[in-house]
Amino acid sequence: MLILETERLILRKFTLADAPFLLELVNTPTWLQFIGDKGVRNLADAENYLKNGSLKSYEENGFGFYFVGEKSTQKPIGMCGFIKRQELEDVDLGFAFLPDYIGKGFGYETAKATLEFGKNVLKFSRIIAIVDQSNIPSNALLQKLGFVFEKTIPFGEKKDLLNLYGI
Repeated sequence: MLILETERLILRKFTLADAPFLLELVNTPTWLQFIGDKGVRNLADAENYLKNGSLKSYEENGFGFYFVGEKSTQKPIGMCGFIKRQELEDVDLGFAFLPDYIGKGFGYETAKATLEFGKNVLKFSRIIAIVDQSNIPSNALLQKLGFVFEKTIPFGEKKDLLNLYGI
């Protein structure tokens, strides 16, 4: 199901058929460094990650992370969307891309359109984003999108210090 289109990209809901792409994405060096190892090692793990993540979130919340693909080829390049985390009061914007697509404006293009979708269609009054302090490109992208740094928070099992931004 198509969620939105930008000049170069489409965003749609993930399906179980996207498991091979997800397996690749969650094992890229940037994902492992800045998001963490999710223990997804094979297609069955990737399917379970989808079932317990985005697919479950679509059903329970009406939103989730979306597949990002090139408009002309439908080739998968990343993901972007929203997650409602128990530990955080507000809906969280997140994004991740394959290494070959980082630094080419896809993150900004996708996140900007996703933010507009969140505000105008999903009617979110406030959106946050959390990001590893050492992830300079993602911190810069959030600021370019209009997010304002609010504080540093301990987050996750290891209580890593993450920057929290709001918009």
